Amino acid sequence: MYPEPLLAPMRQELTRLGVEELRTAADVDAAVARPGTTMIVVNSVCGCAARNARPAVGMALQAAVKPTHVTTVFAGQDRDATERARSYFTGYPPSSPAIALLKDGKLVYMMERWQIEGRDAGTIAGELRQAFEQFAGDAQPA
Repeated sequence: MYPEPLLAPMRQELTRLGVEELRTAADVDAAVARPGTTMIVVNSVCGCAARNARPAVGMALQAAVKPTHVTTVFAGQDRDATERARSYFTGYPPSSPAIALLKDGKLVYMMERWQIEGRDAGTIAGELRQAFEQFAGDAQPA
């Protein structure tokens, strides 16, 4: 585990955007139980993939249609929360970073590390916006 002072900027890169941090398994269960579309970002200390994923989330959240709830867990740090989040990603191996959309508690979209790695934030954000339009129709315009 990395010391918290080193991780704080990586956490804040998402939380300052209004992304709700889920630190326990109970937090994850409560977030997923809410009606509507929930995005779960599996944050990570991994270099280039996470470095592009976090700004991509910020860009994507500028879209007119976005998830009802926007949340994050931190892989390798908040282990119980991350493990619980991954338990909802049926059919996908553990991946970090990763971005999932759940609609009324059911997985409807998954972006794994291999879809993030080596791509720029704008491209990743564009794919997320397309997923929002397809699956987050219950969301309110920004």
